[in-house]
Amino acid sequence: MKFQYTEKKVKLPANCIAYAEKKVSKLDRYFNSDVEAVITFSIEKKMNKAELTLHVASTYLRASEATSDMFASIDAVVTSMERQIRKYKTRLARRLRPDAFSQKEEPTSFVEEETEETEEGFNLVKTKKYPIELMTRDEAILQMNLLNHSFFAFRDENAGGAFSVVYRRNDGDYGLITDSEE
Repeated sequence: MKFQYTEKKVKLPANCIAYAEKKVSKLDRYFNSDVEAVITFSIEKKMNKAELTLHVASTYLRASEATSDMFASIDAVVTSMERQIRKYKTRLARRLRPDAFSQKEEPTSFVEEETEETEEGFNLVKTKKYPIELMTRDEAILQMNLLNHSFFAFRDENAGGAFSVVYRRNDGDYGLITDSEE
């Protein structure tokens, strides 16, 4: 497992980072390929927040917990992630492709960039670049739920690789935006 740490508004001692690495390493048993773990530590509203993002093959999993103690936040986020992995790994194995958690070649990696104000006057503050994967609509909805996002962009396997976006509607159902004609 490869680790990356980010500290926002906080400087943690080495023993706290070692503790997080030890706890998160236990999640490696769920995967049969290399896993990238991004752990973000921050303090928000007098709460110690730990956010864990795992990148396994082309799947991202994210969990976030905040408590009054950073060690407790680490324990809570690992427990939350473990619960999420068990829930979705079973669903992936049952409903989707059998290779959903195996390593694939990726042309680029996930990158976040801070940007300046654009010429039109809109304040664009963050840009994210990631490879748009070929997947089914069910896999895209599952990936969106794993990331806890309200939308997810992908290349639709059902529409010949057309660029598509699934999104969560206000009524709890899902919608699809695509550039192909069906």
